[in-house]
Amino acid sequence: MSDDPTTLLSKNEVLKQNDPLLAGTIAATLADPTTDRFTEDDTQFLKFHGIYQQDDRDLRKAGKKFMMMIRSRIPGGVMTAAQWITFDDLATNYGNNTLRVTTRQCIQFHGVLKSGLGALIKQIHESLLSTLAACGDINRNITASPTPAHTKVREQVYADALQSALALAPKTKAYHAIWLDHVQLDLAEPEHKAFVDPLYGPTYLPRKFKISFVVPPVNDMDVFTNDLGFIAITEGDQLVGYNVAVGGGMGRSHGNVQTFPRLADVIGFVAPEHVIEIAKAVITTFRDHGDRANRKHARFKYVVEERGVDWVRAEISRRAGVALAPARAYEFTTTGDLYGWHRAVDGSLFLTLFVETGRIKDVPGHAQKTALRQVAEKFPHIEFRLSANQNVILANVPERDRAGLTALLATHGVKVDKQTSILHAASMACPSLPTCGLALAESERMLPALIDRIEKLGGELGLGGEEIIIRSTGCPNGCARPYMAEIAFVGKAPGRYQLWLGGNAAGTRLNRVFKETVKETEIEAELRPLLTRWRDERRLGERFGDFCSRIVLPEQIPAGAAGDAAPATLS
Repeated sequence: MSDDPTTLLSKNEVLKQNDPLLAGTIAATLADPTTDRFTEDDTQFLKFHGIYQQDDRDLRKAGKKFMMMIRSRIPGGVMTAAQWITFDDLATNYGNNTLRVTTRQCIQFHGVLKSGLGALIKQIHESLLSTLAACGDINRNITASPTPAHTKVREQVYADALQSALALAPKTKAYHAIWLDHVQLDLAEPEHKAFVDPLYGPTYLPRKFKISFVVPPVNDMDVFTNDLGFIAITEGDQLVGYNVAVGGGMGRSHGNVQTFPRLADVIGFVAPEHVIEIAKAVITTFRDHGDRANRKHARFKYVVEERGVDWVRAEISRRAGVALAPARAYEFTTTGDLYGWHRAVDGSLFLTLFVETGRIKDVPGHAQKTALRQVAEKFPHIEFRLSANQNVILANVPERDRAGLTALLATHGVKVDKQTSILHAASMACPSLPTCGLALAESERMLPALIDRIEKLGGELGLGGEEIIIRSTGCPNGCARPYMAEIAFVGKAPGRYQLWLGGNAAGTRLNRVFKETVKETEIEAELRPLLTRWRDERRLGERFGDFCSRIVLPEQIPAGAAGDAAPATLS
C-alpha cells in the first residue's frame, strides 16, 4: 500500500481489494452466448489471466468488433516442438493465423473471438504452458538469454529463471476454475472471501513487474530495462553468482514530466542459491511501497528513484535475510542476436531466424509460419527458443539435420544466410494499430517500409552496411524498448512521432528526445543532416548512437534534460 494511508486508491486497487481471487464475472460471461465482450471491470481481471480485450480499430467506423489478445507465459522463451505445433494450431483455429513473438520471449495471439477463448487457453494449459500472470499487476514472464553459443553457464541461468518463475507464480484458484473447470467461484464462500496470496498479498502489486536473467557479454535481454535483473557472473564455465540490478522500466506518458524511462541500478552481488529470496524481497518492497493511487506513477523504478539506491539495497537485504556483496566486474558488448547457423558449446547446432517485427506469418514467397510448423513436425527433438529481439532460435540441432532443415526452410522461401538487411535485423516494433487500444500512431505496419527508406538514404550517403538500432512504438509506453535504441520513433498522433537518438549497442545508455514531433513523411529530411554529420565527423568506428550522444545531443539539449521525458539515468 501507499505509505500514506489516507491516499485514495485507484479504481484498479478497489477492484482487486473486492475480489482477491481475480475472478470477476468472467466465467458467467464466457457461458453467455448473447454477448461478445466482457464488462469494463472484468477486462482488468482478464489481464491477470493473460488476456486483453481489444477491438479492430480499422473497423470502428462500422462499429466496434471486439476480440482478444492472449499472451502466453513461457519462462525463458523455451518451447518444445510439440508446444510449437499446439500454438500454431491455436493461431490458425482461433486467431488471425499469425504468431506474434514479443519482446519478453512470449507468443501473443491476436484476433481471438470470445467464443474461442476458452478452448485456446485450455489447450495452452494442456501443452504445459500457461497464460496466467502474463499480464496484470504481478510479476510477468521471466526472460533469460536464449543463445547457447557462449558458455555452459547459460543452462544454469535458464534453470534459475525457470525455478524463479515457479516460485513467483500467483496462487489464485480462479484461473483453473474458470478456464479448466468452467465454474464461477462464489466470493461469498469463506475460503474464497478470505483468500490472500502468500507473496503478493490481498491486492497484488501496484502495477506490472518484470524480471530478466542475462549472460554477459551479450545483453540480449536489455536487462537494465527490467524492474529486477540478474546479471550472471562467471569464472570459466562456472556460474559464481549474479549482480542484482533494480529499478529499470520504459513506460512514460507524453507531456507528463513525472514519468520517464529509467535504467536499473546495480546494487550488489548474490550467490545463485539466494536468487529467489532476493526476487521475493524486491517484489514485496514494491508491493508495500509502490504508488497505489496514481497508476502512471505505480512502477518500482519510481520507488528506487525517490527512495534512493541505498535505502532500496538495505530494504531488500533486510527482507531477504541476505547481505548483498559488492558487485562484480562484467562487460556488455551487444544486445543483438546471432543470425544464421552457429555451434553451441555442447557441440550441437542452433539456427537463429529473423522475424520481421516479431510477426510469424505466411506471405507470398515467405511462408515462415508454415515452414516452422513443418520443422516442428519433422524434427520433434529440436527446441524452439524465442528471443527478446522478437526472433526464433531453433536449438539442439544435430549435425545430421542441418542440411535437411535448411532445405525444408528454403522450400518456403525462408533463408538461413543473408536473411535480411543489417538495419531490418537490428529493428523492433510494437504491434500498435489496429489492435492496441493505446496506440496513437502506426508502428508494426509502418516500420519495415520506413527502414527501407532509411536504407536508401544511407546508401545515397555512402553508409550502406552500417548497423543502426532502430525501434518504433505507437505510443510512449515503450513496449519495443524504444528508449534504448540509437534511433527511435515514438508515436504521438497519426503519422507523427517523437524522434529519440543516442542509445548504444550494449544496452547501457538511454537515448534522449531530439525532436518533439516529426511527420512520418519527413523523417528522411530530418535524418539526412544527422547521418551526413556522422559520416563526416565521427571517430574511427563510432556508431551512430554514440556519435549522437557525444556530439548531436549536447548541442541540442542541455546535459540532464530530455524534453518531457526527464530520464533519471543517462549513463
